[in-house]
Amino acid sequence: MSVADSLAERLEFMQLDNAARERIRAARGPVMDALPGALDAFYDQVRRTPETRRFFSSDAQFAGAKSRQIHHWELISTGQFDGRYVQGVTTVGEVHARIGLEPRWYIGGYALVLEKLLTSLIEARWPRRFGKAAPGGAAAAAEVGAIVKATLLDMDYAISVYLDAAEAARQKAEAEVLAAERATVAATVGAGLAALAEGDLTYRLPATMPAEYGKLRDDFNGAVAQLQEVLRLVAANVEGMHAGAGEISRAADDLSRRSEQQAATLEETAAALDEVTATVTRTAEGAAQANAAVAGARSDAEQSGVVVHEAVDAMTGIEGSAREIAQIIGVIDEIAFQTNLLALNAGVEAARAGDAGKGFAVVASEVRALAQRSAEAAKEIKALISASSAQVEQGVDLVGRAGEALQRIVGQVAQINGLVAEIAASAREQSTALAEVNTAMNQMDQMTQQNAAMVEESTAASHTLAQEAAELSSLIARFRIEEGRTAAPAPVRAAAAARQAPVRAMGGGGGQVVPFAAGASEWEDF
Repeated sequence: MSVADSLAERLEFMQLDNAARERIRAARGPVMDALPGALDAFYDQVRRTPETRRFFSSDAQFAGAKSRQIHHWELISTGQFDGRYVQGVTTVGEVHARIGLEPRWYIGGYALVLEKLLTSLIEARWPRRFGKAAPGGAAAAAEVGAIVKATLLDMDYAISVYLDAAEAARQKAEAEVLAAERATVAATVGAGLAALAEGDLTYRLPATMPAEYGKLRDDFNGAVAQLQEVLRLVAANVEGMHAGAGEISRAADDLSRRSEQQAATLEETAAALDEVTATVTRTAEGAAQANAAVAGARSDAEQSGVVVHEAVDAMTGIEGSAREIAQIIGVIDEIAFQTNLLALNAGVEAARAGDAGKGFAVVASEVRALAQRSAEAAKEIKALISASSAQVEQGVDLVGRAGEALQRIVGQVAQINGLVAEIAASAREQSTALAEVNTAMNQMDQMTQQNAAMVEESTAASHTLAQEAAELSSLIARFRIEEGRTAAPAPVRAAAAARQAPVRAMGGGGGQVVPFAAGASEWEDF
């Protein structure tokens, strides 16, 4: 039914025809005059009542509610019950539903407002005598107000009972639907469990189950799918175990023969190791002797290096002394040159003196001759010293190179000493290692004998394993993992591929649980 039809039906049932609407418009003045006071009295009662006071947090909200009520009553007092009126009433009802205002408070509030409005209206319409209201108006208004309150109270209880009964019926219907769904789910899950008990792993819970049990269905089907895949792999692996048991038995026989061959080889190896151990021991002794000899050579080379270093120092001293002598000879040569000049000057002066200077001229001539001989001797000595200095420098250079060669020899001897020491240490380590290897070979011989006994035990165990694999295969065959066939063991060649199947099965498949993500939004809507 449309909104217009519903409104027309209500107006017709309540006999709110044009005449009634005209009477409403006629009462507009007294009603609107009394409305503010009636609303003030109503909101005062709301403030005093804790159940209604909680819907308002401030005086501003009270003022806003009062303003909207006045606007709504203005629509009512026009008598035009049209779309605007319906929209206003609908808004009020939606607000009450959203904030949780029970109908009893709404109806009770209307009783208070109507009491004030009717009282004002009756007093305004009551006959007057000599400009004053006739007696009985207030009492009539009070009686009308009481009747209105009683009527609205009765309507309040009737509506409350109706709503309670409707809610109880709704809850009962929901409980019945829920019980039916649970019974259906229980029967479906029971059938699935019965199929599992019989070994049928192909059974799946149907998609027709209620949506609330979708996760249960997915979890059940996923678990059965995983179990089905596991048993399929187990069946394939059982066949592999059966074949492997025979291979183990044959391998045990081969191992027994090889153990005998290994024992003989170990005896020969032990004898060869004894000879190698003796040879390495002698090598270690020779290396120790060579190490001692190289150490002595290193000591002698170091001493020779010290002697050469001292000779270099001595030659360096001789070279310094020769340079000092050369400097002294230079001084003597200069003195002879000056003496020769003085003798020449003396001869010149003696010649100027004539006969008186003849004796002095003879002395000057002798002095000049001595100076010339001194100069010649100084030149010869200087030449000898220069040659000696050159030879000394050459000797210093040769001795220095000899010292460097000895230093290199000392370094090389030290390297040889280190290498020989390492060889000696390696020889000792090899001797020790060979002794340990010899001991290990003896232990291996004992272990080989023990292995022979263990091979016999392994052979017996392989036969037992084959029997157990056959029994396991018969147990697996009881399960039905595919449509139309049981879990018969797969061929041996398929075992390798089947062993790799868990990787693919874990990555995807029917058993993967899909998260139920719609719950949060549904609860928010509720």
